[in-house]
Amino acid sequence: MGLSVALNLIAVSGCVLLLCGSSWGINASVPLVIWHGMGDSCCNPLSMGAIKKMVEEEVPGIYVLSLMIGKSVVQDTENSFFMDVNEQVSFVCDQLAQDPKLKGGYNAMGFSQGSQFLRGVVQRCPDPPMKNLISVGGQHQGVFGLPRCPGESSHICDWIRKMLNSGAYTDTVQKHLVQAQYWHDPLNDDLYKKHSLFLADINQERVVNETYKKNLMSLNKFVMVKFLQDTMWFGFYKPGQAKELETLQESAIYTEDRLGLAEMDSAGKLVFLATDGDHLQFTREWFNDNLLPYLH
Repeated sequence: MGLSVALNLIAVSGCVLLLCGSSWGINASVPLVIWHGMGDSCCNPLSMGAIKKMVEEEVPGIYVLSLMIGKSVVQDTENSFFMDVNEQVSFVCDQLAQDPKLKGGYNAMGFSQGSQFLRGVVQRCPDPPMKNLISVGGQHQGVFGLPRCPGESSHICDWIRKMLNSGAYTDTVQKHLVQAQYWHDPLNDDLYKKHSLFLADINQERVVNETYKKNLMSLNKFVMVKFLQDTMWFGFYKPGQAKELETLQESAIYTEDRLGLAEMDSAGKLVFLATDGDHLQFTREWFNDNLLPYLH
């Protein structure tokens, strides 16, 4: 496939890199909200800026809001590491509620950690209504280890790993390190359930919040994209060990239906997609064929 007809999106840690593209048409104008991944920003021309531009080209007239968490691109990037996730979700909920272009509802697309953060938005903030949630490489049952840290040899990645390995569930680390708030240690499940400030809450690990469940089930579609050379999915390790994986359908979050996922699955609201490649690697052709149909 030549450069004139293909768009390659190549992962750069939490980002995606735009190389080339073509066009695809949808007659729709439901707004789209995008939340970037770790170490990325709203407006990086090689990642979210490119995604925004591509969608605008493919869906004429669409309003695309690529979320900036903070007052600048630099602050947005820093906040993807150090701003309390619950505060980020509240910040976004306020921003969406104040945007008149979203009052009729919107679709949402999260990349990597932005996926579970947007799920926090739909569970906690039903107004304006989210119609479809598209999770691109999201880690909805958390991570154990820190893959794809931007700049694998950088001091910040080394420091984050040290903090996570030595004290992910301490109050200080939980409050000030984003990745700690979706750190899920399968060997210390009790600590995770007790001290996780974000993930354990939105996954109903401590108590079932019926409002969370009702709000998530209000989605028309919850689309989850897995990369076949990646381990980030709604599945996770089987309890008590860190070698054998289980699927979403095998996990307690599904069998106990704490979020309504089993009911949504039966109703055809869950969509599972897979593509070759590692974390956040896909072509424009694949994006157009598989994800654009949910942006209407």
